[in-house]
Amino acid sequence: MDRHPPATTTVTRTQGARRAGRTPWLYLAPALVVLGGLLVYPVYQLGLISVLEYTQAQVSGGKPTSFRGLGNYTTLFSDDQFWSVLLATVVFAAACVLCTLAVGCALAVLLTRVRAVPRLALMLAALGAWATPAVTGSTVWLFLFDPDFGPVNRLLGLGDHSWTYGRYSAFLLVLLEVVWCSFPFVMVTVYAGIRAVPAEVLEAAALDGASQWRIWRSVLAPMLRPILAVVTIQSVIWDFKVFTQIYVMTNGGGIAGQNLVLNVYAYQKAFASSEYSLGSAIGVVTLLILLAVTLGYLRLLRRQGEEL
Repeated sequence: MDRHPPATTTVTRTQGARRAGRTPWLYLAPALVVLGGLLVYPVYQLGLISVLEYTQAQVSGGKPTSFRGLGNYTTLFSDDQFWSVLLATVVFAAACVLCTLAVGCALAVLLTRVRAVPRLALMLAALGAWATPAVTGSTVWLFLFDPDFGPVNRLLGLGDHSWTYGRYSAFLLVLLEVVWCSFPFVMVTVYAGIRAVPAEVLEAAALDGASQWRIWRSVLAPMLRPILAVVTIQSVIWDFKVFTQIYVMTNGGGIAGQNLVLNVYAYQKAFASSEYSLGSAIGVVTLLILLAVTLGYLRLLRRQGEEL
């Protein structure tokens, strides 16, 4: 008796697998078309302006637009201020991401340990912080740390100390506000992931004498790797391109630009100095950095998954 399936059956299965593989893309097609229209054209325009000479003279029609090629990038990379702003942006974004992940994950674990009423109160408070507009949240934090009327200085006995005067204290103040409005996303997402972990796995780890930190590091974190990848990448993108909090809380970048980050620096170049091509070049550099970080992080996670 021939145990091999007929050729027609194999072809039918192959065609069925191909249709099944195309089905998700058909459902995603409308969203991809909309996102493509909203993202591709602005990125194209950003890249186009970055290789042109495009200043206020070209905007007003006083001079024709000319092609500069990589001239704007050469000017940008030869500027010492750009490199100092880039370093400050990387350090500030890294600190924001680490603090956001730490606070969000810790509170997610806490939500699994408390009763329903405290859990609901914490969730509502966190979602309220998440829903607060960045301008409003920044203004509230400025009031809380105001040297004359803010309650924080009174509670800490700091008198009329100005948090936004010093470079590091201003960055610290902005970091606290960024973490405050960002941790709810991490908390809710990780909490949902923890709830999806089978209770038997956690009970077995507890019976083996594992501490809460060991359970998180050896049991929960590996199982939540896809979720942690999402929240990490989202946090990197959000924190690396912070604009509103820095601009509002440091009055446009701090004293003598001591609190500039890339987005605020690009804004100053493009709109304060009317050098739109340089501002676009900074935007392209920011986009490439975020793309490289995202792809590198995903590649690292893939390697770690293959090693396990």
